[in-house]
Amino acid sequence: MQNDRKISEYIQAGSVAAAIMSKTGKIYTGVCIDTCSTLGICAERNAIFNMITNGEHEIEKVLAIIDGKTGAPCGACRELMVQLMPKNYHSIEIMLDYENEKVITLGEITPEWWI
Repeated sequence: MQNDRKISEYIQAGSVAAAIMSKTGKIYTGVCIDTCSTLGICAERNAIFNMITNGEHEIEKVLAIIDGKTGAPCGACRELMVQLMPKNYHSIEIMLDYENEKVITLGEITPEWWI
């Protein structure tokens, strides 16, 4: 991919990028880190961890860029958002399709949580 950056023979970064807007309006970013084992991380979780590192824990909006297009976070990223905001995760907005201005909520794609 054009935005991929090969860090070593076994690690690549940047095939997915994400931005998280917190409830305070600050934006936190992250990129995916792909490894030859399970030590990598998704861009969305990377951005969320950046937000947590900076003392925040409430998400307002999520944007993920995958292969140059917007898309929904994976199941692991959705699960982290639900665990982070178990009582009000339903209202987190996700830009699903930028070109068609389609926004969904985490509650629409994750209507019930397992706990």
